Amino acid sequence: MPSNPNAVLSPAEARHLLRRTGFGAPADQLQTLLSRYRTRGAAADWLLNFTPVKFKPRGKTIDALHDRWIKYMITAPHPLQEKLVLFWHDHFATGNDKVDNPPLMANQNQLLRRSCLGNFKDLVKAVNRDAAMMEYLDTVRNRMRQPNENYARELQELFTLGVADLNGTTTYDQDDIVQIARAFTGWDYDAKGRPEFNAERHDTMDAFPERGAKVIYRAHGGFGSGGRDFTQPGGEGPAEIDQVVDIIFEHRDSDGQNTVARHIARKLFAYFAYADPSREVLDAIVAEAAFDTTWSISTLVRAIVVHDAFYDTAAAAPAAGSTPKSVTWPVDHVVSTLRLLKMKLKGSDQRINYSSRTPIRSYLASMGQVLFQPPSVFGWDWEHGWVSSATLLARYDFATDIIAARGSGSTAFRPERLVDLDLTDAGTIVDAVTDVLGVTDQFSSSERAALLDYLTDGNPTAALDLHNDGVRNTKLNGLFGLVLQSPAYQVH
Repeated sequence: MPSNPNAVLSPAEARHLLRRTGFGAPADQLQTLLSRYRTRGAAADWLLNFTPVKFKPRGKTIDALHDRWIKYMITAPHPLQEKLVLFWHDHFATGNDKVDNPPLMANQNQLLRRSCLGNFKDLVKAVNRDAAMMEYLDTVRNRMRQPNENYARELQELFTLGVADLNGTTTYDQDDIVQIARAFTGWDYDAKGRPEFNAERHDTMDAFPERGAKVIYRAHGGFGSGGRDFTQPGGEGPAEIDQVVDIIFEHRDSDGQNTVARHIARKLFAYFAYADPSREVLDAIVAEAAFDTTWSISTLVRAIVVHDAFYDTAAAAPAAGSTPKSVTWPVDHVVSTLRLLKMKLKGSDQRINYSSRTPIRSYLASMGQVLFQPPSVFGWDWEHGWVSSATLLARYDFATDIIAARGSGSTAFRPERLVDLDLTDAGTIVDAVTDVLGVTDQFSSSERAALLDYLTDGNPTAALDLHNDGVRNTKLNGLFGLVLQSPAYQVH
């Protein structure tokens, strides 16, 4: 299955690309792709051609940060940037429930935004020194006499290597955790969240000769039985945490491939496409991007979205045994809906302009995702983790309240801005609504027939008058609601 940057995008593939790399498939962006950037490679280059905006959510409370980030995403000029910030927020999961410091969380959010397309190794080194992360994973409590192993463990398990490689072979052991924890002793941050190194709190061989040299990967990573001593060159001190990362990025798995490159490519592919790509696909993407040497995130993303495998789920409901689609993240679901319907939220607490006055974060909490509050260092549970009777009901309630937000302003649902009211044919109206929501290709013939039945009350030849308030407020608004609640709209 090859990388194919010169393949011409079909409308279904273009919609798929926009949905996965942004928030929905707006008609204007779809038209731009199909008329000006017709190939996979040209489309990818267009989507990736931005300088990261340095937006930082601000506020005294974590709810304020949450709401400002949601507000920004609804109008963000580069949706792919926000999709990448969401990914890195999950990957380097940090929760304010423990950090308890909104300014530090805002700083980390800006770091992820600034670095979202850059060099992954540099990003890991920056996260090493991020104050919110140091608080969350206890670097600030890692002292030479009482080492704390939390960050050393998650640096390997979650951020770079994974617990095991593709063959199930363990990538590190407890001694590697212990030695790396020694490197991170002495680190803290000042009142403004800037990293500080205190040499008096740092574990050195002079202070603890019985602990010996700081050597890692004697039994893993392809370094040989001698492992790698990260106190040389440069000696002991603040440079050790960068030296540790450099060694981790040389780690080889049981196939002799770069472990970090495979692990990150696999996770990014799962985010943009589907879980568990084949080894062949994974290695082709890493090779296409030269990710194991350049560590360029933008090049890796491009390699993913020009590969044939990325488009496996672009078609409508897949046949039995084919690659399953992915469930949209709650934040993606909410932001995509608001962007596609050209709606904004109301007030400082970002609520739907409806009588319930419920803040958007409450809807998201019911759907299973609150920004800045991942459930653990493992981040959110994707795919089936987003789906339960309670979370689906929350999505349906969101759709119901969205189309009930009547009025004339930008916070109102106004279908007359989205669909030509001169349309009378039910089939054309169905196509117009599914086009607005970017899912025209995702409905089976039987599902489309059900929408037609709803519009015509079972009379397929009936004409509709959308200029009639009653027809518009029941049938057209109801049709939008049905599509928003449909299985096709919940998945990519």
